[in-house]
Amino acid sequence: MPIYLDYNATTPLDPAVIEAMQPFLHEHFGNPSSAHALGHAAHDAVERSRAHVAALLGARPEEIVFTSGGTEASNLAIKGVAFHAIATASPSDVHIVTSGIEHPATLEPCAFLERLGCRITRLPVDRHGLVDLDALGRALRTPTLLVSIMHANNEVGTIQHIREIAIAAHSRGALVHTDAAQSTGKITVDVHHLGVDLLTLTGHKLYAPKGIGALYVRRGIALEPLLHGAGHEAGRRAGTENVPYIVGLGMACDLAHRRLPGAAGTLRLLRDGLWARLSDGLGDHVVLHGHPTWRLPNTLNVSFLGHTGAELLASVPEIAASTGSACHEGRVQASPVLVAMRVPDDVARGAVRLSLGRFTTEDDVERAAGLLVARSRQGRIRARGSTGSAVPR
Repeated sequence: MPIYLDYNATTPLDPAVIEAMQPFLHEHFGNPSSAHALGHAAHDAVERSRAHVAALLGARPEEIVFTSGGTEASNLAIKGVAFHAIATASPSDVHIVTSGIEHPATLEPCAFLERLGCRITRLPVDRHGLVDLDALGRALRTPTLLVSIMHANNEVGTIQHIREIAIAAHSRGALVHTDAAQSTGKITVDVHHLGVDLLTLTGHKLYAPKGIGALYVRRGIALEPLLHGAGHEAGRRAGTENVPYIVGLGMACDLAHRRLPGAAGTLRLLRDGLWARLSDGLGDHVVLHGHPTWRLPNTLNVSFLGHTGAELLASVPEIAASTGSACHEGRVQASPVLVAMRVPDDVARGAVRLSLGRFTTEDDVERAAGLLVARSRQGRIRARGSTGSAVPR
């Protein structure tokens, strides 16, 4: 088994989640809308899970809408608000503010609405990945329907000042949505402290299955459903509920709620230990991305100078991690997030995202650091031997 350092991509199922789901894959198979005993059991399980999700977020159970995942949740938030407004106004009257480093689940719905005639403002970020609050203030001078800024970036881990963003947006009459898929369960996420009206979470970043998520919708916020049908989820998302996966998400949220904030402290120690070993072993040949302190406790995005991230990871099959760049037709392109942060191209191409999780051990950290340091050094020696100097590849 490789050393798994890709928890920001997906998490394994927690054994307690699997155990909670099992009865609803077998004996409790009823439709939650059915009036008989099997239906009642399924309905009660869905509502218990709704309460667990709400408790993790500091919300009311009736403010939680179950979805097929984070992508659907963000689409429902952004398009749902926009379509509700368009029903009584022109698309050109709809102004949405977002940032240039959002997940595609936010960027693509905004681009779709832009094609319909809505106006989209994409805010810049600084070198740490923080949204420019002055630019936000300027954008809000135009009447704005919605501000959608992610809580924590999935690549570099930078945590945005959502509370301050929400205060500014609300002062101008705008609603606020945040994608908290990466932050929920890793740090405290409280919808009232953040001041948001809509919030996305997804199960597979929380040790629950892929294919389940939720949207927090503050009481009184009107959304046009994306799925029309029999009025499930209080009329906000039609379709028979995926009971086993909802139960899994509810258990995952309950586990996260009970383990915070201690889990965050453990992850931070492991992450900082990994960074210390890499920087001690490679010195100036490894560069940290993201905010140095205002960052998810599990996320370490670093560039190995003189390498491409994909090439380095391919040379270390003992580690499962992700790069901050993509290869298209033989060309390595830097991550759009790092480009937006104005990271030089030759540095950005060497980026690797190392994300830790619940089952990461101290031994994993030590072994991974040792392997990465050794391979990075070997690569630079080969480059010097062939060209006379270390050249980014």
